[in-house]
Amino acid sequence: MSNTGAHSQNFDVVIVGRGPVGSTLANLLGLCGIRTLILEREAKTYHLPRAVHFDDECMRVFQTIGLADAILPHLSLSPGMRFVDAEGRLLLDWPRPRELTAMGWNLSYRFHQPDLEAVLNNGLERWPHVELRTRCDVFALEQDHNGARVRYEDLATGRLVDISCAYVVGCDGARSLVRRFIGSALDDLGFHERWLVCDVLLKQERPDLGDFSVQHCNPQRPATYIRGTGNRRRWEIAVHPDEDTVDITQPARVWELLSPWLRPAEAEIERAAVYTFHSAVAQQWRAGRFLLAGDSAHQTPPFLGQGMCAGIRDAANLAWKLAHVIAGKTTPDLLDTYQSERAPHVREFIELAIRLGGLINTKAVEAALATGTAQGDGQLKLDVQKPALGPGLACGERSMTGRLAPQFRSRDHGRSDDRVGYRFALLCRSGLGTAIIEQHHARLTAADVAVICGEEAGGLDGWLDQHGFDAVLMRPDRYILGAVRTGEDPAALLSGLAFLAPLPSAA
Repeated sequence: MSNTGAHSQNFDVVIVGRGPVGSTLANLLGLCGIRTLILEREAKTYHLPRAVHFDDECMRVFQTIGLADAILPHLSLSPGMRFVDAEGRLLLDWPRPRELTAMGWNLSYRFHQPDLEAVLNNGLERWPHVELRTRCDVFALEQDHNGARVRYEDLATGRLVDISCAYVVGCDGARSLVRRFIGSALDDLGFHERWLVCDVLLKQERPDLGDFSVQHCNPQRPATYIRGTGNRRRWEIAVHPDEDTVDITQPARVWELLSPWLRPAEAEIERAAVYTFHSAVAQQWRAGRFLLAGDSAHQTPPFLGQGMCAGIRDAANLAWKLAHVIAGKTTPDLLDTYQSERAPHVREFIELAIRLGGLINTKAVEAALATGTAQGDGQLKLDVQKPALGPGLACGERSMTGRLAPQFRSRDHGRSDDRVGYRFALLCRSGLGTAIIEQHHARLTAADVAVICGEEAGGLDGWLDQHGFDAVLMRPDRYILGAVRTGEDPAALLSGLAFLAPLPSAA
């Protein structure tokens, strides 16, 4: 592929967009040794809060890229969410336990997005083969059987620049340019509402506002209260169809809407803006060398706090597949499993968020929320179970394929993912690991598979017993590829890596 223009340089992957998803993807690719370029239109990270929540699975991804400890000081734990009616009576409780989950982290974290992005962007500096260029406005993409070409304007100099690469990933948001070049339409899941998002900085302590997030299920004016980190608080308030976007964001009107909870003397308005919450999934996440991740591929109402989480899952699913393809270990067909696995998964979360939106907008609790379970006192409690991946890679016994594998503690109290790294791992019960390593050393080495056994991972034997397995093959993104039942040969799972380069015979 020829290159013309002011500048030319080869990369394996070009990422368009430096939000949390783009930066996480770049850190994962950096971990894999992939030559990566991020192109970002803006000069600096957006300074106001946007996403405010992520979960234990996201924190596990941040652990994988070696940034969890740097992110932790910027976080606070969320005890959960409560749904109340117009009179303040509790309709539904969604508690988040304080103890660590099977992922090895807490279930719900609150954060200030500029703080998170600063850590992720600083993390890019660890990788000499990863480059970030700001003030770069991408305007054209091309591809052929040899590679892809990205054209952008350097807004600082006015230069037009051509870049050659193997793949382009659009992490460029809901109005994605990359999605337009793919030519993908969006599946509309039916939720489109305007909400006023108001972020404030408290001038004094207000413990009465509470630590829980609160969904005010008031049919006249649904609203959400979210406690942020430090003195940050957010209200999201439904905008009526006949209300003007400009008028409702005027300070006097904003304070009027906040009056049930807050007075002007008690806080400073940091930002008040009207957003339209959408629900949509792109029909096509890949066209040859072009791919989508994050809001470019899907948009969800915010009621579950899963918008950014979905994008981080995209990055974890995609990065290792790109790395294997670029390294020549497998064919590009592996990338087709990215959408087939991720799209059904994110669609389930979006549909649940829509049902929660229905609950917030009506009093029909039982009709709006099919996942609530009545407790002994008649109170509804929400227990959200993460869905399995859609159809994709699988091997062995498949009852747990597409589910997340737990993270275990080693004898030195470290986390098992730290030993595994961003690669495959065979998790097997005590007494089996040594024999597998001795008999199949060449195959394990060729496929870059770690072996973790029950002697060194607390709780692993018990988890395997619970499911009747002798071993589980875990993917780099911590999802289960397949398992073998008790008494079967764990080495049989290595055949599940046949999509990689042909493995040598067992030593």
